[in-house]
Amino acid sequence: MDRKQILETAKRNVRKQITGKKVLFITTKELSYIRNSQEIGILENSTKKLTIIGSNSRKYPVRLLKVYWELLRTRTSDFDLIFIGFAPQLVLPFWNFKFKKNRVMIDFFISMYDTFVNDRKRFSDTSMAGKLLKKLDQSTLKKADQILCDTNAHGTYFTDELGAAKEKLMTLYLEADKTIYASKNTSGSGQRVRPVPLQDKFVILYFGSVLPLQGIEVILDAFDRLKDDERFYFYMIGPVDDHYARPESKNIEYIPWLSQRELADHIAMADLCLAGHFNAKIDKAKRTIPGKAYIYQAMEKPMILGNNPANRELFSEEDEHIYFVRMGSGRALKEKILDAYDKMNAGRNTGNSERRSKDESTETMTKSIIEKGIETP
Repeated sequence: MDRKQILETAKRNVRKQITGKKVLFITTKELSYIRNSQEIGILENSTKKLTIIGSNSRKYPVRLLKVYWELLRTRTSDFDLIFIGFAPQLVLPFWNFKFKKNRVMIDFFISMYDTFVNDRKRFSDTSMAGKLLKKLDQSTLKKADQILCDTNAHGTYFTDELGAAKEKLMTLYLEADKTIYASKNTSGSGQRVRPVPLQDKFVILYFGSVLPLQGIEVILDAFDRLKDDERFYFYMIGPVDDHYARPESKNIEYIPWLSQRELADHIAMADLCLAGHFNAKIDKAKRTIPGKAYIYQAMEKPMILGNNPANRELFSEEDEHIYFVRMGSGRALKEKILDAYDKMNAGRNTGNSERRSKDESTETMTKSIIEKGIETP
């Protein structure tokens, strides 16, 4: 199956579980969060009745208290299915007594253990906190009737490391918000009008929240190796502070934060986007598809992905302008950027050559007609 078929099949499998049912959707993440928006959209189009418990407060404690208060007041027997979105670990183990008569579907988008022990290195796996986080994950997975994950590779980890029952797992791939990120946001040339200094530049863009698995050091290393190449201009969008060795150049622009609309404008200007993940030391980076890859794909942008099993679930070198790179190497990323530049320019030059040839042929024919005194119809 191609990427579109895979995505549609995944959504169809989820719809089968919720169609015609009365569903209570619970999330501790902002309701506007991309994963919540995706799931609420599916639920709104498939359920008989949908009730949502959540909040758009920016403060996690406030959101959590609101969810707990609403749960206390809600009669769960009115629902066929309890759907717990982001961070079910903060809901299911503590409120399972209210869900005894309901089927429970959870989105196990992240493992608390994997995130805080393996990814962010806050605790060791032998520490008390590490052991408690693992128990929390395991308890949540055991109590759920259906478990959504974002990639097959992630689901395999949940089974092998955390004991999730394989028959409970379903993959629901992430999607970009196409009301903001879509190819229609670009002009006919495929790009926004650029600032004058960038008109003749090949623009390369990366954005991210600077999490360890993203491999910011690898990206900055690649930028450093190309910073004096006048052909390129680099956008690094995200909170990259002085903790990182930031290469400085007139060809590199650091932007700490953009609204989603502004981000879409910058992506539309880019010739090549970096998706990742690029950190080779964190296993989670090999099991997840970066959210930005879905955004770039929605905007039909060429991109470079880390070469790992998760990314290959949906993307292939056979796709136009999809490039894979060895993870963990700034040198390899630099070479892949140059490779993409050469291939994309070759395609443009071929197109320009064909247009020039056609124009020259038309000009020759016109000249011949005039010389022979033949009138065109």
